Amino acid sequence: MAGILFIISAPSGSGKSTLVSEVRKQLSGIEFSVSWTTRPPRGSEQDGREYNFTMREEFERMVAEGQFLEHAEVFGNYYGTARRSLELARAAGHDLLLDIDVQGAAQVRAKMPEAVSIFVLPPNPKVLRTRLRNRSRAEGVVNEAELYRRLSEASREIENYRGYGYILINDILDRAVAQLEAIVQAERYYRNGEVIAYRPGRVLEVAAACRQVNSQERLKPVLEAFGIIGSSNQQLLNFEEDSDDS
Repeated sequence: MAGILFIISAPSGSGKSTLVSEVRKQLSGIEFSVSWTTRPPRGSEQDGREYNFTMREEFERMVAEGQFLEHAEVFGNYYGTARRSLELARAAGHDLLLDIDVQGAAQVRAKMPEAVSIFVLPPNPKVLRTRLRNRSRAEGVVNEAELYRRLSEASREIENYRGYGYILINDILDRAVAQLEAIVQAERYYRNGEVIAYRPGRVLEVAAACRQVNSQERLKPVLEAFGIIGSSNQQLLNFEEDSDDS
């Protein structure tokens, strides 16, 4: 049985890595593709765990040889997903989850329109800023210029939400984990006829509520907070008023 390809994207600091980690603890048969990157490791990151770290010249050689399913340059560094990850997962009959940015996701969707795409959003700019600052502190480096560049970039990334089939708003971690689990289980049920062992009706209901077409009411305040729609752009100018709170 062929595995399902799941794409998950989010602005940096939205918590998608934690979501993926928690879901993989709960559900079997889902592989995680470790991306390649030319950026240096941060904090306690290890080669082959968070990323496969490589030099720019080596990455460009791999691109030339067609080894990547997708690749993109983000903040001056290359990121890419090796084709071999998908080949190995499918050979084992497992699903594969790609944690990739909006550029890479667009490339994969163009090549594989059957992929299940999921976009994770933080509830508002203040929460995102706090998460980014806490992560920087944990890594031992707090770079305010980099922090605010990522906040600015987040709004541009969020504008791409329309290209995704599912939307998760990561305001309460346990709920977001349950929603991601429901999406995976629902797609397995519809595509492969896999039985949902516990409360199948509720699982399908939760997954359906996360579809982009059913998420407009939940999306509206988030998009307003990031200045994507409405007249809430002023909120984007107020990042600094409580910058020392966290």
